[in-house]
Amino acid sequence: MTQSKLSLASKADNESTKEFLSPYPPSYEEATADTTVIFCNDAEKFTQFSWDNYNTRRIFIRKVFSILTIQLLVTFTIVAFCTFCGTVKNFIHSNPGWYWASYAVFFITYFILSCCSKPRRRFPWNLILLGVFTLSLSYMTGMLSSFYDTKSVVLCLGITATVCLLVTLCSFQTKFDITLYQGVLFVFCIVMFISGLVLALVIPFNYVPWLDVTYAVLGAILFTLFLMFDTQLLMGNKRYGMSPEEHVFATLCIYMDIIYIFSFFLQIFGTKHNQSVVV
Repeated sequence: MTQSKLSLASKADNESTKEFLSPYPPSYEEATADTTVIFCNDAEKFTQFSWDNYNTRRIFIRKVFSILTIQLLVTFTIVAFCTFCGTVKNFIHSNPGWYWASYAVFFITYFILSCCSKPRRRFPWNLILLGVFTLSLSYMTGMLSSFYDTKSVVLCLGITATVCLLVTLCSFQTKFDITLYQGVLFVFCIVMFISGLVLALVIPFNYVPWLDVTYAVLGAILFTLFLMFDTQLLMGNKRYGMSPEEHVFATLCIYMDIIYIFSFFLQIFGTKHNQSVVV
């Protein structure tokens, strides 16, 4: 009887030792199995991520900002060519069909990267799609900039860079958790969308300059808040965080926030020298 008990005890100890000395490291899903999911349809996009795995989060942030820097350099180069080079500017103005083609590419790639998790996480298709998305949106931004005065474009680039830098630093330092107010941002988006539709119908018949400026100011405020929201999701030390596997989606969100902030600043401070195209 005693020997059987000892054998059972030793067997249990051996099994627990084997489990403790498992040669396979835990996966990310196993390591974060106690986290709460926000959106069940895409379970790994947003999670309540604890700050336990600091190295994973640090590598994730570094990867996102590295890709984002390359995107912004590509966009800045295309905007500079469209603004300073007269030949490129004349080609853009004489071929508006390229704008609508780039808009279609932008919409398709944005839909795939936002709604389809497999292409967004599968290398190298995720980077290829992100590169095509960046080129299409950069061309649209460059065409928009070509209808404004050169000094206005440079001024808005400087203002955008300053605002984005300050918002990013504030997101890293502040204790205010904007990820708790995603419902407020969603309502703000709906209001801006409906207001944009109304302005598109009203302005061509009875143009009121202050309406355009007011809409641009509200749009700049909205996407500045979204930049702070996405940056805090990227950090992961607030109430809600983004999964470290979603570096492409995180880069996509922050990049779009910056581009839209620039476009709204261009509407506010820019001096038009021709009929503009709305992104």
